[in-house]
Amino acid sequence: MKNIAIIMGGYSSEYKISLISGNVVYQYLDKTKYNGFRIHIFKEKWVYVDQNDAEFPIDRNDFSVTVKGEKITFDCVFNAIHGTPGEDGLMQAYFELIGLPQSSCDYYQSALTFNKRDLLSVLKPYGIKTAISYYLNKGDEINTAEIVKKVGLPCFVKPNKAGSSFGISKVKTEAELPIAIEVAYKEDNEIIIESFLDGTEVSVGVINYKGEIKVLPITEIVSENDFFDYEAKYEGKSQEITPARISDEMTRKVGETAKRAYEVLKMKGFSRSEFIIVNDEPHMLEMNTIPGLTTESLIPQQAKAAGISLEDLFTNAIELALK
Repeated sequence: MKNIAIIMGGYSSEYKISLISGNVVYQYLDKTKYNGFRIHIFKEKWVYVDQNDAEFPIDRNDFSVTVKGEKITFDCVFNAIHGTPGEDGLMQAYFELIGLPQSSCDYYQSALTFNKRDLLSVLKPYGIKTAISYYLNKGDEINTAEIVKKVGLPCFVKPNKAGSSFGISKVKTEAELPIAIEVAYKEDNEIIIESFLDGTEVSVGVINYKGEIKVLPITEIVSENDFFDYEAKYEGKSQEITPARISDEMTRKVGETAKRAYEVLKMKGFSRSEFIIVNDEPHMLEMNTIPGLTTESLIPQQAKAAGISLEDLFTNAIELALK
């Protein structure tokens, strides 16, 4: 039996969703192959949480834990932390340094994909289309006329390095820009402002499944809100339709684009890429490398449509990491 540390929590606004994802992984782990350990990673503590919710501190020298005098080490880490430090490369670099296999992509890919500006800049030369964008760093002068001239209205103001939908605003007038920028700065000190893409929004998972790169069935996102914000994503204010109501040709095109991004970046583990289809062309918004793994989340929905159970999905991730 292999000991699997399921890391969850994190330092960002998304920690609650991460705890749900981590507990789903714990619940659906194949108990005939693995002993699952829930590990909470917070700024103030790294702890193993047992079935009675008792906490035992993690020894950060080798990521072990001592319970009732017995030292427990792990064969593999299943990473379920959305946002920092699980999705931006920090945990990946740490595990690489101590020689512990983990289920997500490597630290460089994590850091790159977490930074929306850098990700899109790397993918553009490969013919992957994106929105028109304008960048701001905290302390930069805000010239609203210049921003509007570059990206037009309406536009989206987003934190550049944030895993979820916190801090995103849809701006319809120039006067709203300074407020939206302040909201985004609460999440990150870098901002990306993007032109509004008016089209069909889709999300597509790409995974390495049993040694082959597999594109999962595509999900169409129909938000009740103005866009796919936190409420739409996590509080039921959207319809998620899998498979998406797009043509076979467009399904192929989106799938090929997502797969190309996965291959170009030399990805491992899970990825979920968001696109908006405008004039029959998929435009990439971002790539998530630790996507939600709650039973309602998009990757589990897509896996189910592909005939892959949660247990199988998680087993596959662990076995690939162990190889």
